[in-house]
Amino acid sequence: MKLKTVMLAIMLSLSAVPAHAQDGAKGPNGGKMATDKGHKLEFVPSATDVKIYTSDPATGAKGRIIIQSGGKTTQITLAPDGSDKLAAPLAAPLEKGAVVAVSVTSADGHITQARFTVD
Repeated sequence: MKLKTVMLAIMLSLSAVPAHAQDGAKGPNGGKMATDKGHKLEFVPSATDVKIYTSDPATGAKGRIIIQSGGKTTQITLAPDGSDKLAAPLAAPLEKGAVVAVSVTSADGHITQARFTVD
């Protein structure tokens, strides 16, 4: 029960995230773009993983995604994957309409957050 309370608190805190995917804006990697305080994130899901491209260097960064879909909430840790992105494997493809909250902390401590809806 305590885990559900913690996850709900995280989702509520991220629901106030100011950055949302920009309608129709596609990034250079084909994903949805969002900007938070001048820092850009690009959300690129596939059937097997999620990639988050960032305008900040990914080296030394850490992050997480929280997926809300079908009444379930799942948290996944992102890890650097090259110099410009973070990635995480998925247990199953994301469902259409799933809400994905992203939080990336760069090596210098700047936190960039965004929320995306899966098409």
